[in-house]
Amino acid sequence: MAAIVTLRPPEAAGMGRGLMLALLAHGLLVLALSYSLNWHSDSSPAFEAELWSAVPQIAAPREEAPPEPAPEPPKPEVKTPPQPDLKAEQQRAAEEAAEQREAEIAIAKAKKLKEEKAREQAARDNEAKAAKAAKAAQEKAAKDKADKEEQDRKKAKDAKAAKDAKDAKDAKEADARREALRQENLRRIQGMAGGTAGSTGAAAQNSAPSAGYAGRIKGKIRPLIIYSDDSAANPTAEVQVTLGPDGRILGTKVLKPSTDADWDRAVLRAIEKAEMLPRDVDGRVPPVLILTFRPRE
Repeated sequence: MAAIVTLRPPEAAGMGRGLMLALLAHGLLVLALSYSLNWHSDSSPAFEAELWSAVPQIAAPREEAPPEPAPEPPKPEVKTPPQPDLKAEQQRAAEEAAEQREAEIAIAKAKKLKEEKAREQAARDNEAKAAKAAKAAQEKAAKDKADKEEQDRKKAKDAKAAKDAKDAKDAKEADARREALRQENLRRIQGMAGGTAGSTGAAAQNSAPSAGYAGRIKGKIRPLIIYSDDSAANPTAEVQVTLGPDGRILGTKVLKPSTDADWDRAVLRAIEKAEMLPRDVDGRVPPVLILTFRPRE
């Protein structure tokens, strides 16, 4: 077997010729290898050939092993997500829905409770306002009542003062009329004493009022009496009335007062309102009349 010589042309001038020689040598080498594989079937004598290069051969430099590649960074482990559990998902969804419903129910109850509290507070406020308004109205009514009572007392006091003044005036006028009547009676008595020295007792008796004259007088005065007492008592007032010759009332006087002073004053006011009294049946007017009045006659 021929020795295999690896030839590597030097990197010098004449590169092309060396390359051609290398190719030729490789071709021959390929032929030799082909022949050596088929030598058992070939009976032709073997030939050996030695190839010599005309150029000096330079040993090829030692081939350096290629640098080991840098280790690749570890790839992140890709975890396959677990397959979802459909039943668990449904159960979890049902639980979430139940929690949502419970939360909504709790919110609705809280809102309803808040509204009820607001209504109760509004009702309490309205009651407080109504009570305050009622109290204010009651206080105002009490104040108005007190003011009215004070006004009534003042009016009553003023009325009483006016009445007392009027009564004093009326009493003064009555005293004046009585004094005038007394003077008139004195003159009349003096005249009667001087002109009737020879008169009989029958003439004096005939000068008295008729039997029904006092009733006629009371019939005129009674409608003028204003008396509003509804008690069961029936007081009796005896009043003296002084008259002029023409029937004009000159004065009044209570001879025997009753148990009710209001009744006495009502009788005197009625007599004064009458002013004039009718004459008797004979046309005469007695100078003095004594009359009795009762509320129920």
